[in-house]
Amino acid sequence: MTFLETILGEILQIFKREGIEANSEADIIKKLDIRSSTFHELFADKADMVRQVTIFDIEQQKQEQARMLAKAVNPVEEIMMLLQDGIQKMKEINPVYILDMQRYPEAWQLSMEHVSTNNQIVNAEILNRGILEGYFRRDINLQLVTKIILEQFLMMINPAVFPPQKYNLSEVFRSIYLYYVRGICTDAGGKMAEEYFSRNNL
Repeated sequence: MTFLETILGEILQIFKREGIEANSEADIIKKLDIRSSTFHELFADKADMVRQVTIFDIEQQKQEQARMLAKAVNPVEEIMMLLQDGIQKMKEINPVYILDMQRYPEAWQLSMEHVSTNNQIVNAEILNRGILEGYFRRDINLQLVTKIILEQFLMMINPAVFPPQKYNLSEVFRSIYLYYVRGICTDAGGKMAEEYFSRNNL
């Protein structure tokens, strides 16, 4: 990992824990324990820093996702892993971070494009492979199903729809995805979906 990547990783952890606006530029420099001149050599301004951190985060997510999916034994498990991982990541992030990022249009757009595009491409590839291998029904509309899976995920993590103090996210996850995924599965795929939920205590 390069010096810049190490710095970006440290800033990302601060952002996820405290949000972006909780710290001034000077606060971040102090927490990173680097010279102000070094900081300004790396970043033009705060917006540039947020943009670079966002790009770094996206690349890290892609690498983690590839490592995680390599452990799955079938396409049904891949879909479940993606969804479960998404929820776990949301639990680890301070909601203020997501609100703060919306103040930085370029970084926010990069983040949203990644969520939407990556989700559509990866899910479509998994579903297509799952159809060919006999886990998912042949009559499903791939484009529509991948869109529905994304929108269900965005709905599930929206605190206005499912306030965390009122709803258990694991139960919401089960209620949405066990039945939806089972519905697009063949009999063989459906059994695997149920086994995954059971094995992971979902």
